[in-house]
Amino acid sequence: MLSCKNLTVRVDGSAEPILSDATLSFKPHAMNAVIGPSGCGKTTLLKAMMRLVEREGKSYFCGEEILSSESLSGRVGYAPQFTCAHPKLTVLEAIEGALKIGERDLSKISTRAKKILKIIGLEAHSEKFIESLSGGQLRRIGLGLELAADPPAMFCDEVTSGLDPLSENAILDMLKKFCGDGGKTVICIIHNLAKLEYFDLVTVVYEGHVVFQGSPKELNRHFEIDSPLNLYDALNAKGVKYWLEKRPPLEDFCADCDPKSLPSRPPRPSAASQIFTLLMRRFKLFFRDSGYLLLTMAITFGFPIVVVIFAFGGLPQIRGLALERSLGGVEELRETLRFSIEAAQTSTLVTGLILFQVVLLTLMGSNNSAREIAAERNLYEKERLLGLRPWAYAFSKIIFTSIIALFQGVWMCWFVKFICDFPGSFLVQAAVLSGVCISMTLVCLAFSALFSSPDKANIVSIYLVGFQLPLSGIVLALPECLKWICRPLINSYWGWAGFMTSMKDTRLYDAFVQTSPSYEWIAKPSIALFALAVQGIIGIAFVLKGCYQKKWN
Repeated sequence: MLSCKNLTVRVDGSAEPILSDATLSFKPHAMNAVIGPSGCGKTTLLKAMMRLVEREGKSYFCGEEILSSESLSGRVGYAPQFTCAHPKLTVLEAIEGALKIGERDLSKISTRAKKILKIIGLEAHSEKFIESLSGGQLRRIGLGLELAADPPAMFCDEVTSGLDPLSENAILDMLKKFCGDGGKTVICIIHNLAKLEYFDLVTVVYEGHVVFQGSPKELNRHFEIDSPLNLYDALNAKGVKYWLEKRPPLEDFCADCDPKSLPSRPPRPSAASQIFTLLMRRFKLFFRDSGYLLLTMAITFGFPIVVVIFAFGGLPQIRGLALERSLGGVEELRETLRFSIEAAQTSTLVTGLILFQVVLLTLMGSNNSAREIAAERNLYEKERLLGLRPWAYAFSKIIFTSIIALFQGVWMCWFVKFICDFPGSFLVQAAVLSGVCISMTLVCLAFSALFSSPDKANIVSIYLVGFQLPLSGIVLALPECLKWICRPLINSYWGWAGFMTSMKDTRLYDAFVQTSPSYEWIAKPSIALFALAVQGIIGIAFVLKGCYQKKWN
C-alpha cells in the first residue's frame, strides 16, 4: 500500500544526508515495524514518505505517487510520539473536534465519536480533560484522533515509548486489532525490540540506510543473533557498509495494489464550517485557560487605568483646553503668556498620554497573537492530514485575535476618554486605537505563523513593540533621512497621528501646534486608518504564507 523509491533527505547546510536512497514497501493490512538506533532516520523516513519534509526521490500510496501531504488526507493517519491535543479539552470534545474538521455529515459526529471511544477503550473517561490522562491514555487518545478520518493506513511514531509493559501491550494489541478487524495497514516505529513478535514485517534502518526488511524470524537469521535484543550490537560490530552489501532483495508488497479497491475519500466540510469549528474551540479554550485569561484581562483593564493615573495631575488643564475654538483662537493663546505656558504643559501631557495608549495597545497586540500559532503548530500540521484547509485555519486565528484586539482598542478609548474627557469623535478615536491593536496583532500573528518556536515569535514581537517609541519620531526626533523610511512601518506613529488629528477643531490641537518646535504635517484619521489597514493586510498575507508552509517540530 505504501512504498518509496530512492528517498533521500538532507539537512540544510549538511553534505551528508540523514536518509539515503531508501527504497522499500510496507506490507498491506499488516503490522509493520520500523526499528533502528536513535537518530538513524526512522522518523525521517516516515515523514519523507508523507512529504512532510523536503526530500529527493518518490513515494507512493497504492501505486499512485504522493505529490503532497494534503493528498493523503483521509488515507494515511499520523500518530506522533506525544499526543497532539489541547490539554483543556475533554476526551469527547477532542474526538468530536477532529471529526468536525474532516466529516461533512454532522449527524454522524456523535455516533462516530462514541464508536471511536469504545475502540480505544476510553468510554469511561470521555468527560476527563486531556491534561488529566495517564501516559497510556494519552497514546490512546492520539490513536483515536487519527481514527476520526478512518484512514486505511496509519503511521505510528513511537506511540509505545515510555509506557509500562502493561500499557505498551495494550496499545500494541489495539494496533493489531486495527489490522485484523479493520483491515488497516499499520507502520509503527518502536524501540522495544522484545515486542517484535507483534509484527508481521520488520524494517531495519541504520545510519540513514534501510539495511533489512523481513519477518522477525528472518531478522534473527540474517543478523545471526539469538534474540532481537542483540540486533544493535550486531549492527555496530560490522558497520553499515557490510550490512548494505549483505542486504537481501526487498519484496514489493505494493505490486498488486489497486487504487480502485480503496474506499473513496468522503467530502470535507466547507471552509466556513471548519472556521466555525475552530473558532468555537478557540473561545472555549480561551475561557478555560485561567492563566492566559487572567493575563489578558489584567492588561486589557489594567493598562487603561495606568494611563489615567498618569493623567490625573493634568485633568483640569485638559478639560480647560478641550473646548472647541472660536475664531482667532490661536491668536488668543499667543496673547496670554500664562495661558501659553499652561497650553505647553497640557500639550506635552496629552501628546504623551495618546502615545502611551498607543504603545500599550501594541503591547496588547503582541500578547494576543505572538504564540497563537507557533504554540500549537504540531496539532495544526496533524489536523491538515485530517482535511483542514490552511487558509481556514489561518482565518480562524485572524478572526479570533482581531475580536480580542477590537475589544481592547474600544475599551481603552472609552475608559480614557470618559475619565480624561478628551475632545473629538469617540467613533473616530475608537477606530484608530482599535486599528492600532488589530494591525499589531496581525503582524505578530504573522511571526507566530512563520516561526516554528513560540519563544522566537514572542521575542521578535517584543522587539517590534520596543522599537515603536524611538522609531515613531514623536518623543525622540529622527534624522530627516530616516523619518519617512521608518514611519510607514511603525504602527504607533499612525495611531498617535490619527488620534491627535481627530481633535483638530479643538484648542488642545491648537496648543499642540503652537508649542511644537517644528510643526509638520500629521496624518488625519482616514490616512492613519489606511496605513494601519495596509500593515494589517501585510500581516494577513504572511499569516497565510506561514500556514501553508510545513513546520513539524
